[in-house]
Amino acid sequence: MTRPVLTAEPTNGWLRAADARVADLDALLDSAVGGASGPDTPIAARVECGIPVYEAVTLAAADRAEVQAELAAVLADGAGVLAITGAVPVPAVDRATAVFEQLIAEQRRTGAGAGDHFARPGANDRIWNALEKLALADPAAFAGYYAADTLALVSEAWLGPGYQMTSQVNVVNPGGAPQDPHRDYHLGFMTVEQAQRYPAHVHRLSPALTLQGAVAHSDMPIDSGPTMLLPHSQKYPHGYLVAGHPEFDALFARRHVQLPLRTGDAVFFNPALIHAAGRNRTTDVRRAANLLQVSSAFGRAMEAVDRDRMCRALFPELLRRAPAEVRTVVASAAEGYAFPTNLDLDPPVGGLAPPSQADLLLRAVDERWTPERLDARLDEHRRRR
Repeated sequence: MTRPVLTAEPTNGWLRAADARVADLDALLDSAVGGASGPDTPIAARVECGIPVYEAVTLAAADRAEVQAELAAVLADGAGVLAITGAVPVPAVDRATAVFEQLIAEQRRTGAGAGDHFARPGANDRIWNALEKLALADPAAFAGYYAADTLALVSEAWLGPGYQMTSQVNVVNPGGAPQDPHRDYHLGFMTVEQAQRYPAHVHRLSPALTLQGAVAHSDMPIDSGPTMLLPHSQKYPHGYLVAGHPEFDALFARRHVQLPLRTGDAVFFNPALIHAAGRNRTTDVRRAANLLQVSSAFGRAMEAVDRDRMCRALFPELLRRAPAEVRTVVASAAEGYAFPTNLDLDPPVGGLAPPSQADLLLRAVDERWTPERLDARLDEHRRRR
């Protein structure tokens, strides 16, 4: 099959692979690297490989609105990717890692291997829906991990409140092959033919509905293959239509960058950023990451998560937590948006929307309900919806 010549101009409101040119992406990257575009990053500790690197302790001490404005500007108009050192405390990461290792061992024992989107099935150790599995296996470990305010800070900066957290653990074993360069969910999980059916404005909208992130659960030297990133590539209009094109793959191989990470560090990126997991060239490092896919309240998450079950499992632990931690953990666990619902059975009373599941859980913690009372109210909430 003849490949289309690789421009970047929509045709009558539609983007076509045949109109994409590698030279346009190359010129866009040259312009960005040359400093002709992109926001200032005064809160960043440094810029490494063109990527702003922040320190979690600095972010916590700075004005929240200013921090979130800067982070959002980086994700939209800057490099499209940022790193945060110390994003999740190492003890919390280590406790969660112990749970994940048990889950992986059980998957191996039962032969329940997980497939992969952009790598050969079975090449890596995967845990799908690690969010729910961690909450049910060890509620205290979940609460300690997702109490990290950095996760809420970045999620709210890009998506606003009511976001939906999901996570998938990926362990790339020594010798593990790299992924193919790609964008992520939504349009990134479609064929070129499917993505071309969506008008150009949807290609621009889709990245605003999801935030991609990864928390390092092991030290990740460059040889272990941390994520290969193409800063500023989220600005390329045709980026959803060129995955797998040889000329594009060659550009990615030539221009991508990688950041080494330590346990507890995190990277967050615009899902339209072109990226791929790297090759693990070591003989002794199992590169482990908790991949966070955070969805807007106004979008559809990729994974189906039983948040009702999570709320019940986490409630006793939430009663032992400080209010600020409770809010952050609930944001990662419960459904924070009131819709969709059955408005005949669940009408808005005293406001524009009925209470969300998160509203109910927060009230239960604030009023120190018994687990039995919460169970009854969650049952009622689910019936109405």
